[in-house]
Amino acid sequence: QVQLVESGGGLVQPGGSLRLSCAASGGILKRSAMGWYRQAPGKQRELVAGITIGGTTNYAGFVKGRFTISRDNAKNMVYLQMNSLKFEDTAVYYCKVMTGPEAGSWGQGTQVTVSS
Repeated sequence: QVQLVESGGGLVQPGGSLRLSCAASGGILKRSAMGWYRQAPGKQRELVAGITIGGTTNYAGFVKGRFTISRDNAKNMVYLQMNSLKFEDTAVYYCKVMTGPEAGSWGQGTQVTVSS
């Protein structure tokens, strides 16, 4: 059974930083591209960043230059380093399996709140 567990969310002031982590079970990272999505209240879930098995990354325009996605296949971890956070980055952030047999699997999400 696929298990994705996000952590690292919290309350941060504008301009601050957070690092989100996604722990993946079952060797998923060895065969899957991964992504981070977010969903703000009253809005649709949207892609934030993705990373292929080989480490090629892509970003939504609204986070480019501020967020960095990375992965450690040996540790079965995916990360999202978020810098220069803005009020509008407030959302629940989700980890998702993008490709492979487990494509479409989601974690439970972690709340990020940017507030002064």
